[in-house]
Amino acid sequence: MSQRPQHTLVLGGARSGKSQFAESLVPVSGCTYLATARPYPSEDGGQFDADFAARIARHAARRPANWVLDEHTDLIDALNSPIPAHGNHLFVDDLGTWLTHKLDLVGWEGQRGQFSELFEQVVRGIAKCESSLTIVSPEVGMGVIPEHPAGRLFRDELGTLNQLVAQQCDRVLLVVAGQTLTLKSP
Repeated sequence: MSQRPQHTLVLGGARSGKSQFAESLVPVSGCTYLATARPYPSEDGGQFDADFAARIARHAARRPANWVLDEHTDLIDALNSPIPAHGNHLFVDDLGTWLTHKLDLVGWEGQRGQFSELFEQVVRGIAKCESSLTIVSPEVGMGVIPEHPAGRLFRDELGTLNQLVAQQCDRVLLVVAGQTLTLKSP
């Protein structure tokens, strides 16, 4: 009986180096890179602002040419899909932008726990994922308590999701100031 490929969660704050470090974990053979950022929904189809578009461009510029970019598939669908044809590795960047999009769709005035079923679908998807998996997520629990309800909602929901994903992953790493700490290893 073959062993399930390793699933890794890489956490870190803004500008910690988490994405770049996580990218270094991908095998040379490449991966399917699931980009979870989505423009804010609007009547004109939505656009990224200039700063966010520049961030995306910096990420894209450092990715190897043999990585397959997927900017359209939802995280849950990707986790429940067959093994990617390219490289047998799924790279997810990141849970924070995925959650932001979900909040954009339903509104930022919701209650804590409103995504519990979605989070369970993510956890079940990770458990069944037959690919090697690297997931990047912001660590949001080390800062001040946000002044505004939307900020607190995002922080609390993402903190809950990070805990659930960390429990399901084989390895959990924290990147701080470009330095990596192992929180969990097989």
